Amino acid sequence: MTIQPAKLTDPAVRAFVTAVNAHDRAGFMDLLAENATMSDDGSDRDLSEWIEREIFSSNGHLDVDNESQGGRALLAHYRNDTWGEMRTRWSFTVDDDGRISRFETGQA
Repeated sequence: MTIQPAKLTDPAVRAFVTAVNAHDRAGFMDLLAENATMSDDGSDRDLSEWIEREIFSSNGHLDVDNESQGGRALLAHYRNDTWGEMRTRWSFTVDDDGRISRFETGQA
């Protein structure tokens, strides 16, 4: 059974999942710290290119199965129009201002 985004523990992660699922690019970008970074399957990626390709132009969607580490680590089914659906892991670093400074994802 999936966890509804509104029930996720960490406010920044909750907003991240909500923005992804709503295809809300502006809301998503507002969540990120100024110099935010990310990695996919252990390799750092260009954040702007990755979110365009993997989330917004391909209709990305997260269904969260489990959360840990105070809500800053997720196991989820992620799907988009490019890759279909896969089980993924996500971890988030949130700065003192409540903005995401880094996220890491990859296949679980």
